[in-house]
Amino acid sequence: MIAVSVAVAGWFAVRRLLKPPVAATDPLRLATSWDLLAACLRAGLPVAEAVGVIADRVPGDGGKALRTTSGLLALGADATDAWRPTAAVPATAALARGARRTARSGTELAAVASTLATEVRASANDIAEGRAQRAGVLIAGPLGLCFLPAFVCLGIVPVAAGLAGHLGLSG
Repeated sequence: MIAVSVAVAGWFAVRRLLKPPVAATDPLRLATSWDLLAACLRAGLPVAEAVGVIADRVPGDGGKALRTTSGLLALGADATDAWRPTAAVPATAALARGARRTARSGTELAAVASTLATEVRASANDIAEGRAQRAGVLIAGPLGLCFLPAFVCLGIVPVAAGLAGHLGLSG
């Protein structure tokens, strides 16, 4: 009965601890958006239009900020001013920093977007791997609590009783 209680409590604890945190944006969806931006830019689409294309694919505040940035770029605003709304959103801040840098130095924004996509995917992979390792550790606890009594009863007690009988310690 105790083993069942421990197993049920362990199951609920593992489910609660492994529940993914609520994220503002899906990292893989964000990485796909950065890849799409890079593809649009490499295909020759102007920056304002390319940003407008991905704005609908980025959920939440990131999409709103990208739509605002797209509109400002289309109106001919300075890159620093145009990317300011995007820099204020954590999901798109790295893109805004890269876009500001490319506007000044002349490097390709497509390369920045591709690099961001790779970094986001690597980060998502690290998070998933960490959760999987944590699951392995959390599962070992309840299993150990269930198997330890059986090991003691079936492995150690008979050996100890046998040794005690051979040594003449049993009464």
